Amino acid sequence: MHREAGMHGTTIEGTDMLRRLYDWTMGLAGHKHADSSLFAISFVESSVFPIPPDVLMIPMVLAQRARAWIIASIATIGSVLGALLGYWIGAVLMDTVGQWVLTVYGKEAAYQQLAERFAAYGGWAVLIAALTPFPFKVITIFSGAVGLSLPVFVLTSILGRAGRFFVVAGLLWRYGPPIRDFIERRLGLVFTIFMVCLVGGLAAVRFL
Repeated sequence: MHREAGMHGTTIEGTDMLRRLYDWTMGLAGHKHADSSLFAISFVESSVFPIPPDVLMIPMVLAQRARAWIIASIATIGSVLGALLGYWIGAVLMDTVGQWVLTVYGKEAAYQQLAERFAAYGGWAVLIAALTPFPFKVITIFSGAVGLSLPVFVLTSILGRAGRFFVVAGLLWRYGPPIRDFIERRLGLVFTIFMVCLVGGLAAVRFL
């Protein structure tokens, strides 16, 4: 009983911490150094930070819709460079920092199974994680741990991150505040369904 209470308290503390991080990230949107903050958040989110760049990017685009493409570019560049840090962590620091990150995101128990699958489908895994709500940092670390081809890793990271951020920026530029709820609540699901259909379609063509 005491254990359950302790676990419940830990869960609440973790949720409160994420809420504070979320609010802090949102607060950066109105700062005079918002562009630098977006780059920094995009960079660290690809390896360790739990809050996605979209949280900061959305209010920035809504405040300055004419700069939508510049803002999306900043997020993309920061995220891809941060992905290289995640790759390095997986390649060099897997037993320490890498394991800690995987533990935080609940992926440490399935490491061996995921590593085997990732070695075979790494490029697709990077692209899917870059587009969907799946923690991108987990995939960047796995990429380095299993030795995924660096050119493949960089290319799929660019395609996935640019695809995600420019779609978000484009929707906000075109529709403004009314599209915000859709982006925050449903766009991740749309991207996920799209990738499932794409991968399924390519698999079907391969075996026909």
